[in-house]
Amino acid sequence: MDLATAKERIAAEIDRRADLLIDASHRLHEHPELAFEERFAHELLTGILEADGLEVQRHAYGLETAFVARAGSRGPTIAVLCEYDALPGVGHACGHNIIGTAGLGAGLAAATLADELGGRVVIMGTPAEEGGGGKVLMADEGAFEGIDAAMMVHPAGGDLIAMNAIAIQQILVAYEGVAAHAAAYPHRGRNALDAAVLGYMNVAALRQHIRPDERVHGVFTKAGDKPNIVPKEAAAHWYVRSRSLRTLEPLKERVLACLQAGADAAGCTMTYQWEYPAYADMADNATLVDLYTANAATTGRTLLDPADVPGVVGSTDMGNVSHLVPSIHPMIGVSPPNVSIHSPEFTAYAASEAGDKAVLDGAKAMAMTVVDLWLQPGLVDAAKAEFAAAHGA
Repeated sequence: MDLATAKERIAAEIDRRADLLIDASHRLHEHPELAFEERFAHELLTGILEADGLEVQRHAYGLETAFVARAGSRGPTIAVLCEYDALPGVGHACGHNIIGTAGLGAGLAAATLADELGGRVVIMGTPAEEGGGGKVLMADEGAFEGIDAAMMVHPAGGDLIAMNAIAIQQILVAYEGVAAHAAAYPHRGRNALDAAVLGYMNVAALRQHIRPDERVHGVFTKAGDKPNIVPKEAAAHWYVRSRSLRTLEPLKERVLACLQAGADAAGCTMTYQWEYPAYADMADNATLVDLYTANAATTGRTLLDPADVPGVVGSTDMGNVSHLVPSIHPMIGVSPPNVSIHSPEFTAYAASEAGDKAVLDGAKAMAMTVVDLWLQPGLVDAAKAEFAAAHGA
């Protein structure tokens, strides 16, 4: 089968499942679930895969809400990744209902033609992108061994070849002081909230003197119980981001020093825990990006470089995958550019007509990219050579 015909057929497979995919996207949107709690999503997506005749490994790689399905017996092995966790308070404000169903559509279409075209597809359900690092935990269990390339698509306020995804690690900080009556015996107390606030102010000052591509932000998660009790305990949750895992390390030391200084100034003690895993920066593979960009154009989308779109910055555990195998993480437009992800407004767009179109367009662009890699093995070699050069192999 020639390349053009194969792409027409695989796009037709997605069109044939359009109602199913859009319905699944809306059902995910209506049932937002937090990291590692995506039981409804796990049941829904695995059920659809099984109904299409695929054998699915549920609860894969030691994670209750992960799954994997495979098709094909020879040729390049391409992984299509599905995310489906949501955010507290704002639901699918990152549009993971679209990610999950676009990946589902691409995987189902590719599975239909895998044996005929001589390729293999792996459909992975990856939980807990919004903190928890499901992909990293799956990688630790060997999920990406034998994978030649990996891809997913992420909704945004425009069509981009990539997301400017930088490295991140979270830190949980706890302060302990001495409780006392805040009016009668304040001199006997040591205020843990003061320690947390001083640490916060130190970090606020630090922000003036970090690199332009670094970010530090946090919230208080415990701040005392009653105004007339000197807070004995306080806690905070911080995100520390930098260009790469290498540059992240010195920034982590500087942030930690700021937080510890707050405890010292308030006469309190501080304990902390750096959360595993850290997320790596996203290293998009140019060979795969070019293929996806050309295929997305057939759906009427023109992709921009994130360097030309200020403010598109974030972090993802797909970054860790991109340092294991050639990978891409393009962005697909579902909202106007002035609508921020992680906002209630974006939540609405994730289930809009534009969101539905993104499910189908994203599925088609990925599925056609899979076909490119199956029918033109030299492209897999090129992607691997680029990956090896970038990683010093």
